[in-house]
Amino acid sequence: MVGPRTWIGGLFNRSGNRKNDKFVQYPLNPLQEERFQRLQDRIPIPFDETQLEHQEALKALWDAAFPNIELKGMVSEQWKDMGWQGPNPSTDFRGCGLISLENLLFFSRTFPASFRRLLLKEGGNRATWEYPFAVAGINISFMLIQMLDLNSERPRCLPGLNFVRLLGENEEAFDILYCVAFKMMDARWVAMHASYMEFNDVLQETRGQLERELSLDDVHTIEDLPSYNLLYLSNLSFTSLSTNVS
Repeated sequence: MVGPRTWIGGLFNRSGNRKNDKFVQYPLNPLQEERFQRLQDRIPIPFDETQLEHQEALKALWDAAFPNIELKGMVSEQWKDMGWQGPNPSTDFRGCGLISLENLLFFSRTFPASFRRLLLKEGGNRATWEYPFAVAGINISFMLIQMLDLNSERPRCLPGLNFVRLLGENEEAFDILYCVAFKMMDARWVAMHASYMEFNDVLQETRGQLERELSLDDVHTIEDLPSYNLLYLSNLSFTSLSTNVS
């Protein structure tokens, strides 16, 4: 089910109100600085429906989601089947821009089985009023940008600074973390027996879990995150995950 236009904006506003952790100082090495800057350069790029490259990326996302269904147009009621709020997905990108589309595309190409399970809402006792997949994805991109303090000159919180260390080990760390966050959010959604209007609560729970995992001393690569296995284990519950990370 998709909701009113205010749904996505409301989540953006509330998920951005969380205060940063106590200021942390940590020197970045040249590789970390370079990769962090490249990631920051991606954030302000808007989605432009008039650019052919952006159109092709959106069409590629459709093909990944529904490989056997022909898309009738860049403006079509079909887009609602993926969880966009209306027939023109470009209007939903106003809150986060091109990076949110890049995140969804990365998810579909790198972890296609997990991507499709979430898209088709497979596994668990699902709610009658489900969260819209694509719009949820945009909210997750925005949540991560806020959580990691990516709009600052450098992150000022422990999770954000530790993330830059992971970025130094793997330049795709942000996109992979996005996939982990999406799987974690869905697992939490099922565990909470949540419904449509509780999405923001689920997103905040997800953020808190990610902040705890990114603050662990023994996380040195993105694959060390306890939740990373969610990308491969469809039946791992959020409850068991939370028990192992305090």
